Parts: sequence; structure tokens; C-alpha cells
Amino acid sequence: MVQYAVEQLTQLGPFPETEITIELVKAYEDAIVAIQKPVTNEEAIALCHIFQDHAGFYELEWSLVTAIESAPDWPIKTCLTGASNMWIELLRIRARNAGFDV
Repeated sequence: MVQYAVEQLTQLGPFPETEITIELVKAYEDAIVAIQKPVTNEEAIALCHIFQDHAGFYELEWSLVTAIESAPDWPIKTCLTGASNMWIELLRIRARNAGFDV
């Protein structure tokens, strides 16, 4: 079962780069703040798809990073292979720094 907040984020989709409104930022923020940790592995995988390869989205990406890393089997290799953007690379670096082979 996936948390409602994670479902909301996946429906919002990846962080946008254009056409950003206060209401849209608030929708992302509300969903991210509502995530209960630890997330499941399934939820962590879904959350990894929210990241885009741009500098950030009003600092909300950091809350998303900590939620993803709370999954019981983190690091989940399927999240860290293939996809390549600055946030996934950050997750790879953090996993390696924690002693994981990713």
C-alpha cells in the first residue's frame, strides 16, 4: 500500500522547470511534508522519479532525499542505475559515502 502523499507526488510528476506557480510549489510541499517515514521500498522507487536534472525546486528536493533514504532496503540499486540526473547522482554519492557498493 502506497501512502497518499506519495500518490499525490507521483500524480504531480517530476519537479517542473517552467510554468511554476505558488499553488504548484505548495502542492509539492504539502505532499512532501505529509510523507511518513520510513517509506517503503516501493515508495522510494516512486519518489526517485520526482527528481529532474535542474538545480532544485525551492529546497524541497532535500526533504525528498531524506524520505527516499529512509526506505528499509536503501540504497535500492534500481533507483541508482540507469537514470542520471544531479539528484540521483547525489543519492549515489551519499550511498557510497555510507559504505555501500552502488
